[in-house]
Amino acid sequence: MNTKKFIEIMSVAEKLKNNTRHSWTSSNRHESVAEHSWRLSLMAYLVKDEFPDVDINKVILMCIFHDIGEAITGDIPAFNKTERDEIVENREVYELLSNLPEPYKKELTMLFLEMNAQKTIESKVYKALDKMEALIQHNEADISTWLPLEYELNLTYGEKEVEFSKYMKELKQTINEDTINKIQCSKESVS
Repeated sequence: MNTKKFIEIMSVAEKLKNNTRHSWTSSNRHESVAEHSWRLSLMAYLVKDEFPDVDINKVILMCIFHDIGEAITGDIPAFNKTERDEIVENREVYELLSNLPEPYKKELTMLFLEMNAQKTIESKVYKALDKMEALIQHNEADISTWLPLEYELNLTYGEKEVEFSKYMKELKQTINEDTINKIQCSKESVS
C-alpha cells in the first residue's frame, strides 16, 4: 500500500480513539469506539475453542472493522439508533472502503456485505459478541452511569443475536446474572 494512503487510513482510524460511546469504563470515563473494538476482537479470539469450525480470523477482522463508520458519524447508542442512522453509517463505510486500494477495497466490501447479511456463522459470532461486549462494559461501569431504561435493556439486549449458539446463550445468561446482581447490590446500598 502506498505510504500516503496508509497514513490517510490511519488518520481516519485514529478518530475511533477520540469518538466516545455511550458506555462508561470502570474508571468512570466514557469508553472510546476503539476500546470497544479492541476488546471485542479479544473476545472473538478467546471463544475460538467454542467455535472450532469458524474462521476466527475473519471474525476478528469483523470486530476490528465493524464500527469504522463511527469514525465519521460518531457513536449513536443502540436504543437511539434509527434506520436512517444505519443507512448514513453504511453509506460512510462504503465511501471509506471505496477509497481503499485493492485488494483491501474488495476484501473489506465483501466483509461488510457478509456482516450486514447476518447469514454466515462468522457474522453471527461477531454480532453476538458485539452485543455481549456492550453488556459486559455496562456491568463493569458504575451503575450511576446507567440510564433508567438500561435496567431492563441490559437484560434483554442481544437476546436475538445469541439464539444461534448454546455457548452464546450461556454467555448471555451469565451476563444477565451479573446485571441482576449489580442492580440488587445498588438497591441494597441505597437501603
